[in-house]
Amino acid sequence: MAPSSTTSLRRAALLAALLPALLLPSVALADPTPRPGALHGEVSTLARGVTHERIILGDPGARSDWTLQVTLPSGQDGVADSPVSSAAIAAEATARLREAGLDARSEEVVADALEDSGGPLGERVRVGSYATEAEASRARGAVIEAGYPAAVWYEGWDGDAPAAEEGGGPVAVNVLTVDPARFRGEVDATFGADLERTETTSELAAGALAGVNGGFFVYGAQHGAPGDPAGTAAYDGEVLSESVGDRPALVLDGRRGRAAVERLTWSGRLSHGLRGLDLDGIDRVPGLIRNCGGTDDLPTSAPQHDVTCTDADELVAFTEEFGASTPEGEGLEVVLDAHGRVRDVLERRGTSLGRGERSVQATGAEVAPLRELAEGARRLRLTSELAESSGRRLPTTPSTQVISGGPNLVTDGSREVTAARDGMVLPANPGQFYGWVHQRNPRTIAGVDARGRLVLVTVDGRQTGSVGMSISEAADLALDLGLVDAVNLDGGGSTTMVVGDELVSTPSGGQERAVGDALVIRGR
Repeated sequence: MAPSSTTSLRRAALLAALLPALLLPSVALADPTPRPGALHGEVSTLARGVTHERIILGDPGARSDWTLQVTLPSGQDGVADSPVSSAAIAAEATARLREAGLDARSEEVVADALEDSGGPLGERVRVGSYATEAEASRARGAVIEAGYPAAVWYEGWDGDAPAAEEGGGPVAVNVLTVDPARFRGEVDATFGADLERTETTSELAAGALAGVNGGFFVYGAQHGAPGDPAGTAAYDGEVLSESVGDRPALVLDGRRGRAAVERLTWSGRLSHGLRGLDLDGIDRVPGLIRNCGGTDDLPTSAPQHDVTCTDADELVAFTEEFGASTPEGEGLEVVLDAHGRVRDVLERRGTSLGRGERSVQATGAEVAPLRELAEGARRLRLTSELAESSGRRLPTTPSTQVISGGPNLVTDGSREVTAARDGMVLPANPGQFYGWVHQRNPRTIAGVDARGRLVLVTVDGRQTGSVGMSISEAADLALDLGLVDAVNLDGGGSTTMVVGDELVSTPSGGQERAVGDALVIRGR
């Protein structure tokens, strides 16, 4: 689906309004071949072929009102309440709030037309307009007394219209550019000590030229092992996390910084001769599939962002990188030494793995097939690999790095925002698209420009000093920065950029969030 004329006009209006309002003046780039694209700010050279650029879009003095955002009933069984609902439900809530003496209003919400989603989302209900957050907070109790949950909300975070039409932002953007033709160093994806622990981007990038947060990860023990990648991941050529459907990922040759955005799928197998078993996952808690997108999962095998699907019958492989021990619980675990020899068959899951050792855990109906395969087998072969959209196996070397993302933003120089395909449109939770895609949030973007440069971008958000961007605006930003392929990485409180051990972005939570992994640029 091509962008609608409205979207195109809005993008043109946004760019035209924001370009004259750069807070920081343009300066001559230190690199002889500057990054293509319409936006430029203050640039510093970190090393040969590596630059950091700071851009402030919009009016630095722009301010919006605070309001109270009402949570509305969905009116449907099994569908979560959210800030957007039907016109009838919004009208009823507005009337009830006005009867309680509150200044309530109903507003239609229309999202940008994306490749596979967008358009009218329903109506929301707001109460009051306040000059400060404190005033809005004091008024919140009256809305709750009238029977509706409500959140204090800054209207600059709405994604309904270009920032220029809402007072001009501001939006703080940081850009790292790595030129593989000139760079002499490495770009690594790193997760720290092990997969099931989190560290801040500053910790992961300590001593490096720069770094940004990486892909989505498990957040909360009820969803699996906190820190575990929730999507495709490979580090130094080793595949350590399976894909979420065919969500896009950033694929890097870390030796030189060459990069591409690819849709990848994962497959794993445990075999003995001609006999074998297909795996459900690698290095994650069996039965818990964060962001879904696996096989025979409930409630769906399609990608579902921020949803944890379940599967009682699974085969999951583990490497020593997972953590101090593999997940404990009922089932069966077969442990292999560094040469694939069967070291142990455990009747209960949970053990420590030595250097080079791997294991496979089985739950439910998969216990018997795993036991049968392991019986009498002196050696088992365990494979874990990624495939490109063509079906061809992704070639990997010790310098290959893969970080998961979604949704896709730009393909071959054109907008291609696939929010539905990549799991950000949830029929059971209409608030997911509204809050995650449509409204403005901190964003982290990765992509490649027309000259083959790796470009890593952070957008500060959820602050009055930087309102963030909708996913549609993030796609426009990627184009305006000259990217020909781009993907959204983990954002929100995870969005972080570090340059020379200094935090140059402003985390939305007031301090850095510990994350699952990071992309780190190291010089030689």
